[in-house]
Amino acid sequence: MMRNLFRKQSQKEATLPTPAEALVEPAAVAAQILPLDFAPNDPLSAYLLSTGGAVDLDRLKLDSPALRALREAGVRLIAPLAGQGELIGLLNLGPRRSEQEYTADDRQLLADLATQAAPAVRVAQLVRQQQIETQARERLEQELRVARVVQQTLLPKELPELDGWQVAAYWQPAQAVSGDFYDFIALPDGNLGVVEADVTGKGVPAALVMAATRGILRVAAEQDPTSPGKVLAHVNDLLCPDLPPSMFVTCLYGVLNPATGRFVFANAGHNLPTKRTAEAVLELRATGMPLGLLPDMTYDEHEALLAPGEMILIYSDGLVEAHNPQGEMFSFPRLRTLAGGLGSGADLIEQLRGALADFVGPGWEQEDDVTFVTLERTSPPLPCRERGPGGEVLADFTVPSTTDNEREAMERVVAAVAGLGLSADRLERLKTAVGEATMNAMEHGNRYDPEKPVAIRERRCRRADRQHQRLRRRPADPRD
Repeated sequence: MMRNLFRKQSQKEATLPTPAEALVEPAAVAAQILPLDFAPNDPLSAYLLSTGGAVDLDRLKLDSPALRALREAGVRLIAPLAGQGELIGLLNLGPRRSEQEYTADDRQLLADLATQAAPAVRVAQLVRQQQIETQARERLEQELRVARVVQQTLLPKELPELDGWQVAAYWQPAQAVSGDFYDFIALPDGNLGVVEADVTGKGVPAALVMAATRGILRVAAEQDPTSPGKVLAHVNDLLCPDLPPSMFVTCLYGVLNPATGRFVFANAGHNLPTKRTAEAVLELRATGMPLGLLPDMTYDEHEALLAPGEMILIYSDGLVEAHNPQGEMFSFPRLRTLAGGLGSGADLIEQLRGALADFVGPGWEQEDDVTFVTLERTSPPLPCRERGPGGEVLADFTVPSTTDNEREAMERVVAAVAGLGLSADRLERLKTAVGEATMNAMEHGNRYDPEKPVAIRERRCRRADRQHQRLRRRPADPRD
């Protein structure tokens, strides 16, 4: 009689354990499962597939761990369960209770049983495999849902509210979690740190690096609130020892002064931000090595000055590198063209999303994470915070003593008085005075030494306030 049933997992079932299992039922003992180590490359497997029919183990001479395990379990006769050239199990018989040898009829009966049992065993294996895979998939999906919620908590819960500014942002991962992120960091003196970054790859690995990078960058920005270049260099040195060789982070980090419209930024391999003015859409050129690739990198700082009505758009690869069904890429030129003719802030983001949807067509599978940040100056600055004996301070800054920096000083002073309603003639006279004074200080005072900056403070004196109030009550006079 049949006393043992040996079941071996399919070699193709990568999610299932490789050890085979044997059911052993000695005389007067209940059936029990005995694990047997039956490796896919065991010589017994190849022998049984080539032989077929019932096999007497006592007659086999193979160096086989599985054969030794079967003999130790008391198995005498086996019949392979095979299907489509694959060994999926065994029917095993121990010694006969009568202690007689198995007859030819016994062997034929065992072979017939193996032929009929093989399909049923295979179906049972497939059902079990599907159950395990379904459970694993459901568990993974639940973990990804939780990971997405956790990642969303790392993004800003509210957008900054700045007088005279509109700040907008959008984040859409290609998978459940993302390697893209943006952040806003409150800095001293009312300044705002602005971050957008993109970790290579997608999914969970990129999300883990994203979380680490965000935390490191926040700490670095708080330690050095004025120098984006030094912040990126510090973050890069901390990431380099720990990131896998195939991963890196592109990042644009800038510091916005809402009062003056000055945006100082450094770029670690991220897409070039665009500045939109009334006349054109310009790329703000600043380049640098992505974070986490090479240690001891330096990052140059650049700056842009935003006048009322001007805007900066920061974006990740998911937009410009999207492809339509014809294989064409959305591209940077297309983005610049669209940005010049669309709305601003949240409206611009929504219109760009619509343009992307039209470009890729229905049924598009998102290729990469999509992230936008916009900074738009909507009105002149409010009256300055500081008031002293000389009046309200409208601007207070320094410029290095290098050629052409008088132009920067002129632009920043003019931007600071944009809300005072000065005539074009008075603005030109102000620019001339500031330019000449700055050049004299750089040339004669500092001998064009870049280490010696020129300090510029612009005040709105009380007499000018009273005169400005009178001018607002009567028509403008060209003589003023």
